[in-house]
Amino acid sequence: MNVISPKARIGFIGLGIMGQSMAGHLLAAGHPLSVYNRSADKTTALVTKGAQACATPAQVAQQSDVIITMVGYPSDVEQVWSGAEGIIAHASNALLIDMTTSSPALAKKLADASAQAGHQALDAPVSGGDVGARDAKLSIMVGGEAATFNKALPILQLMGTNIVHMGAAGAGQHTKMSNQIVIASTIMGVCEGLAYAKGAGLDSAALLQCIGGGAAGGFQLNVMGARIAKGDFAPGFFIEHFLKDLGIALDEAEKMGLQLPGASLARKLYKEMIDSGRGRLGIQALFQLYMAGV
Repeated sequence: MNVISPKARIGFIGLGIMGQSMAGHLLAAGHPLSVYNRSADKTTALVTKGAQACATPAQVAQQSDVIITMVGYPSDVEQVWSGAEGIIAHASNALLIDMTTSSPALAKKLADASAQAGHQALDAPVSGGDVGARDAKLSIMVGGEAATFNKALPILQLMGTNIVHMGAAGAGQHTKMSNQIVIASTIMGVCEGLAYAKGAGLDSAALLQCIGGGAAGGFQLNVMGARIAKGDFAPGFFIEHFLKDLGIALDEAEKMGLQLPGASLARKLYKEMIDSGRGRLGIQALFQLYMAGV
């Protein structure tokens, strides 16, 4: 398969907050779509639009030319790709793309296993949250062979606008770790700044209008800060998944001999959020910790 057909059969596994929208864009573009999710009810909305629900990842693999996974944890990725009902064993000369934020080492392992089975594989984690997924404006950071990246690009362009080939297998995941490290310290700064403003008696909406157009402006302040100001802590990205990402990043940093104090502090604070039962809130809910007792 040297060129992706406009009607290539696509399988999508993992229909969470972001996966639901991402899969929807593929279906809207006219691709026959097979979907699987552990909670089968999450397939309903796409099935009503023409997708086919599958009972197992293996069934998705058997009827797809391109298979995309967007699941929760590295262990989920490994099971979906390499398990007895996994896509590597049941696909046929397919293009496999993992868009989960996962381990760089696992990405390399799965790329090797895919190649041995006659497939092509990419690790292609994303950034942009629920808004980017909904608007098909995700940033997509890709690891794998250049030829495979070029083949996959028309599919990736249906879900994102900033799509960069970062290098060999695992490079996409390393890039996503850099992304999460930047977010970790940035969201702490947003929460601290808004907590300070609240303590000083400032109007949060006016504050965001004022400083959001200056040097402090950016997605975390302008988008997540606006949610904080409205008391909206619904997940665009779950705290429990962000803590997973920080764990991977800090493990990789340790292998490199790097110390990341900002990411380390963020991991500590987000663990407090999870320990207090708030792991299914969005990462902006960290603001609650800063305001505890105020």
